Amino acid sequence: MRIDIITIFPEMFVGPFNHSIVKRAQEKNIVEIYLHQLRDFSTDKHRKVDDYAFSGGAGMVMMIEPIAKAIEHLQNERHYDEIIYTSPHGELFDQPIANRLSTYVNLIILCGHYKGIDERIRQHFITKEISIGNYVLSGGELAAAVIVDTLVRLIPGVLGNEVSALSDSFQNNLISPPIYTRPRDFRGWKVPDILLSGNERLIEEWKYNQALQRTQKYRPDMLNEK
Repeated sequence: MRIDIITIFPEMFVGPFNHSIVKRAQEKNIVEIYLHQLRDFSTDKHRKVDDYAFSGGAGMVMMIEPIAKAIEHLQNERHYDEIIYTSPHGELFDQPIANRLSTYVNLIILCGHYKGIDERIRQHFITKEISIGNYVLSGGELAAAVIVDTLVRLIPGVLGNEVSALSDSFQNNLISPPIYTRPRDFRGWKVPDILLSGNERLIEEWKYNQALQRTQKYRPDMLNEK
């Protein structure tokens, strides 16, 4: 998979993309991530990428020309399965969306800023808008990092145990059941006997029931989505 990110703050990705699973995926050449400074596509001598909105109003707007030039530059080199804009207007990001995106070959993610982008970019370039929650961030970089981390870990070969991602919370509209490790008894707090029984059928039933109970308690909205 190749992911191209268009941003005015590429340095914000240094931490998220140079550690843990995303770093390992890049080292294994399973994922290629490229950061593109939007200002490099500006025609202004000061590398300006924002301007006032027609009709007035507070706040600046990301200009159409630098964004269009950046996207077209990438499109001239390859086909992209999706051109994603991180936006409060977008579809709320969830596990099924991540599952689908993880099967694609090439993605562009455009990080929004200021009051947003010129509407014509939406009309002529963007194929999908994604929001990571009902709140406003200073920019789209953090949202882009969340999206990349979520989908990269689903790509075969990234995790040490490929089955691991299939048992994550949200994969079956349930949050995960309780998990335990050694010691079996800590301060009198014991691991449930069923997990030590060796009976796989009963263990799986227990895990499912625990996941269902937890979802009903903490995230009943997920059950209503079924």
